[in-house]
Amino acid sequence: MIAIQVLAFVVGLVLVLRALLSAIRTFVVPRGAYDGISSMEFRLIGSLFGRIARPGLSYVQRDAILALFAPIGLVILPIVLLALVLAGFAAMFWGLSPESIEAAARQSGSALLTLGFAPIQGWLALLLSFGEAAIGLILVALLIAYLPTMYTAFQRREAFVAKVGVRAGTPPSGTELLIRFWTAGLPAALTDLWIEAETWFIDIEESHTTLAALPFYRSPRSSRSWITAAGALLDGASLLRSTIDVPVEARTDLAISAGYTALDAIAGFFRIPTIVRPANADDPIRVTRAEFEAAVDELVSAGLPVRADRDQAWRDFAGWRVNYEDALLRLSTIVVAPDARWNEAARRPVRSGAR
Repeated sequence: MIAIQVLAFVVGLVLVLRALLSAIRTFVVPRGAYDGISSMEFRLIGSLFGRIARPGLSYVQRDAILALFAPIGLVILPIVLLALVLAGFAAMFWGLSPESIEAAARQSGSALLTLGFAPIQGWLALLLSFGEAAIGLILVALLIAYLPTMYTAFQRREAFVAKVGVRAGTPPSGTELLIRFWTAGLPAALTDLWIEAETWFIDIEESHTTLAALPFYRSPRSSRSWITAAGALLDGASLLRSTIDVPVEARTDLAISAGYTALDAIAGFFRIPTIVRPANADDPIRVTRAEFEAAVDELVSAGLPVRADRDQAWRDFAGWRVNYEDALLRLSTIVVAPDARWNEAARRPVRSGAR
């Protein structure tokens, strides 16, 4: 019997320590720290929301349902951790005094919720009750402190997403982005946008890996999304570098580099398998040559200075897009992003051979 008591105490201690480790990884560690408990909890809730927000509904209806997913998942996570702490301390209380499982659970719940309705006997049990009460308060405090950080990062992200919507349309596209700047007579102002975009990509790389629920927080408007804004910026910069006959601007390259680095980091944090970045521009992309030609025709119609050699422009565009396309499309799928230009490419297989 003593061996069983010792085993129950050890198992309970492991449960408590595992819950604390999960809380530290999720709420405290200032870097992307993958945690199995929080990941499993969000996966289960995400699966439930995926069934409720079934593809047969309109996108606006699905968006309204999915807008609750991340907030509910975040609120339930501390409840899951508290339940593990309650179960762990109940096992330890039973290990100290194996009267009944019900009595041990009552002692654990009384200590965790600081209600004090269950009598505590023995100094070791008293220390356990004090420790459990402190852990419960710490977990609640961590969530309260976590939420302002989450919403500050959300507001910062969405301010730039709204700006991209103004400059690149709703839904945004790289083609529309270039057309609007040219027709406004402000092509030189694109440099300022690339500077802002580089800073924004660096910001979301940090915030969307340290605040794991943030990528699933949806924009206030169903037609907007951080991932479609990212795609429009990257496509616009890639079209500018490959297709528009203007001097090379280093800020454009830096924005693209910051963009695909951020998307790779976010996809990697969620363990989303993506293709290895290719060593050359001949690797396949999912956008077709016909789609590229249609975009270029729009640029020509708007009066943009398009390069004469479209074959080379296509190769150059594919060489830029292949760096970020896979992560962009996979992230668009998991966050259920609104339709945007070339988003449907996520449903196509990666092509091989000539494009």
